[in-house]
Amino acid sequence: MSKLSRKQKKMLRRIVVSAVLLVLLKLLPPIPIPAALSLLADHSINGEGGPYLSLWPLYLIPYAVIGWDVLWKAVRNIAHGQVFDENFLMALATVGAFFTGEYAEAVFVMLFYQVGELFQDYAVGRSRASIAALMDIRPDIANLEKEDGSTEEVDPEDVAVGDTVVVKPGERVPLDGVVLTGSSSLDTAALTGESVPRDVGPGEAVISGCVNLSGVLRFRVTRPCGESTVSKILDLVENASEKKSSSEAFITRFARYYTPCVVIAAAALFLLPTLALALVPAASLPGFLAGTDWSGWLHRALIFLVISCPCALVISVPLSFFGGIGGASKCGILVKGGNYLEALAKTDTVVFDKTGTLTRGVFTVTAIHPAEGFTEAEVLERAALAEHWSDHPISLSLKAAYGLPIDVARVRDVEEIAGHGVRAMVDGGEVCVGNARLMERQSVVWRDCHLPGTIIHVTVEGRYAGHIVIADLPKEDAKAAIADLKAAGVRRTVMLTGDVEAVAASVAKDLGVDDYRAQLLPADKVDYVESLLEKRDRTGALAFVGDGINDAPVLTRADIGIAMGALGSDAAIEAADIVLMDDKPSKIALAMRISRKTLRIVRQNIVFALGVKGLVLVLGAFGCATMWAAVFADVGVAFLAILNAMRCLRVNA
Repeated sequence: MSKLSRKQKKMLRRIVVSAVLLVLLKLLPPIPIPAALSLLADHSINGEGGPYLSLWPLYLIPYAVIGWDVLWKAVRNIAHGQVFDENFLMALATVGAFFTGEYAEAVFVMLFYQVGELFQDYAVGRSRASIAALMDIRPDIANLEKEDGSTEEVDPEDVAVGDTVVVKPGERVPLDGVVLTGSSSLDTAALTGESVPRDVGPGEAVISGCVNLSGVLRFRVTRPCGESTVSKILDLVENASEKKSSSEAFITRFARYYTPCVVIAAAALFLLPTLALALVPAASLPGFLAGTDWSGWLHRALIFLVISCPCALVISVPLSFFGGIGGASKCGILVKGGNYLEALAKTDTVVFDKTGTLTRGVFTVTAIHPAEGFTEAEVLERAALAEHWSDHPISLSLKAAYGLPIDVARVRDVEEIAGHGVRAMVDGGEVCVGNARLMERQSVVWRDCHLPGTIIHVTVEGRYAGHIVIADLPKEDAKAAIADLKAAGVRRTVMLTGDVEAVAASVAKDLGVDDYRAQLLPADKVDYVESLLEKRDRTGALAFVGDGINDAPVLTRADIGIAMGALGSDAAIEAADIVLMDDKPSKIALAMRISRKTLRIVRQNIVFALGVKGLVLVLGAFGCATMWAAVFADVGVAFLAILNAMRCLRVNA
């Protein structure tokens, strides 16, 4: 069992003390008193040697130990106009039990009510645990580097943009920034759920909340504390409970009307038969009325009140959604509210952005086709040398594929031809690297390629040397992600991209996407999603999955906006309803499984709680239910519903 809080330990002590006192009083034998003190007698005890002393003053001791706070809350809420709640019901039922001579039952009902409250509090704490663990990712200090090179421990909120911060091995990165010196591995598990560390070096970005595993890092702060990645994530999670699902909203409205109705019903259950007994001769009354006096009907009404307490619903339904959000957060899936978790379960259409969502978003050399007289190595080397001074993504991919240190002395007279490519002198000879238009400009006969991707042609001293195919490759789990979604009941998957038709067709076919649209601008994506929303099944929902930066308009327009790989992206956290903290599209199907499991548990709790309460309420009205049955219908049902709700925390990834 997890460690109890101070408040929970205090309540546990009260429960134990009250239970021990109640047992001792139940074991206490009847105490005979003189007939002259009959006013102090308990007339419910029959036997020789009577009368016997009434123990109700003694029963007040365990009752006060366990129930004083419930009585106080009931009085305080009534003073503020909030009459009908569980505190009022428990206070009314137990005080009434004292008046009918059921002293032990009054203490027992309050005792088990507090046991249920303790368990509920513990269960809520458990459901918060995975989310509360995120609070540990907010560092308390930052090692601010001063002008003389020394460091000073300060609050991260006191660090300004542009300051230099030092992070030692084992410490958390306190703010977002760019590495100045040092290299290390960062543990991003608390943010992404991924166990594989991320290597960083000079010039690379670091985000707050990661743990520095090895070397010392010096970095320049790029965002103030309030706008850092960790602050935005924590704010997102802390506010998740404010956005209620329709099930939660229904339970809130239901409890608002349900509690006053059962109080009125309980009053009627007591008053109507009592008035009938007082006004009508017993002989003319039906047997079920004539056989019970006013105290019996009061007891039935009190049982009715205990049964009617809506704790099982009011606690277990929100707890189920909170548990689902907590379980998802452990997998690096941040859900902004129960309403989005509920909508995700109804999703039947998923629309994907291509670049950075289904594909890696990084150009990679996929093929080299040399012309006669050249080798693959020679073509790649000439292209990498000529592109050495460029930071264009295509140039970076060529240099990455080459993989060897570049001798800059071999390259001179570099000229970048806008919209065409690059011309440079390499080893004293002219090398041109670019698209087909550059080849035509150089009057070189070039060859087309059957492979999808961007084709980079290379010439050496006017001769065609061959071409290099560069493509944005699909992510490793993209194909499996599409298959998982279809297995989960998603009827249609669509890919939208600004890329050319041939590339889009190839990626869509490779991944198994049902449909695609190519060469779209951001506004075109919004228009297409609008058309899908108009044609959709009204019972289903449409989810759009994008990188959260240039797809913010579509993320906002869809029923559910899902941001992929949005670590550190303001646009994603702001625009999306669900944020996946890594680059794995397979997490979408996992999020859908979590949402559907949560909804199943919510429905189970609603049906179970209402069913048991309804049955015992009817039995109680006809005098067939005891106070023990009432306690089960209240605390027992709540206990079982909460146990069921806690299943939402367990996620089988």
